[in-house]
Amino acid sequence: MKYQRILLKLSGESLMGSEGYGIDTQNLMHYVNEIATAVTMGVEVGIVIGGGNIFRGLKGAKQGFDRVKGDQMGMLATVINSLALHSAFESLGISSKVFTAIRMEPIGELYQKEKVMAALKQKTISIIAGGTGNPYFTTDTASALRAIEIEASALLKGTRVDGVYTADPEKDPNAKKYTTLSFKEAYDKNLQVMDLTAFTLCMENKMPIIVFDINKKQNLANLLAGKEVGTIVQ
Repeated sequence: MKYQRILLKLSGESLMGSEGYGIDTQNLMHYVNEIATAVTMGVEVGIVIGGGNIFRGLKGAKQGFDRVKGDQMGMLATVINSLALHSAFESLGISSKVFTAIRMEPIGELYQKEKVMAALKQKTISIIAGGTGNPYFTTDTASALRAIEIEASALLKGTRVDGVYTADPEKDPNAKKYTTLSFKEAYDKNLQVMDLTAFTLCMENKMPIIVFDINKKQNLANLLAGKEVGTIVQ
């Protein structure tokens, strides 16, 4: 197996489906089934999920919310999404655990690297909620931080686009896809693989980032098996 331990970053928006808000059960179960396949392949899986389907702190700040309070609301939104994932895994009989960046027992266990590592080694999916626990940091940054902490083989960013392009493929039909990129190339070309804080963390700690389409069936399994899927930045 090419990747023994991964940190999978999912956006909160990916759970919305056609609803435009909240959690679409069909989308939720699609992701859960894709991740379950990864576990049956023997891969250790950590997950960080955003909260944009419920509340986004930065958007709230633009509407007059205090930024710190807005980001704290966003952190709670990630907890709601994490509980939805946990519940869906349980419904399929798959072992998973929710860890939170801030103390929230009994909703989740307080995040500690050692506890997460122990869970991963037992093939328990570890869902890490609450971002970094601090305002002004995105869930991209949280996923980069957690990937480095748990010594993941790679940070996998599951999106609705099948990799990194020269331009937005949804707006520019002539956009070309990259198969591989160096961190320097991605930075020099301002390709915005992740936000700059997350990107810098990965670059400085030599954490590969793989951007791929999580919505395509079996894409995650194919990627983990070493097939050419998405774009790898390293």
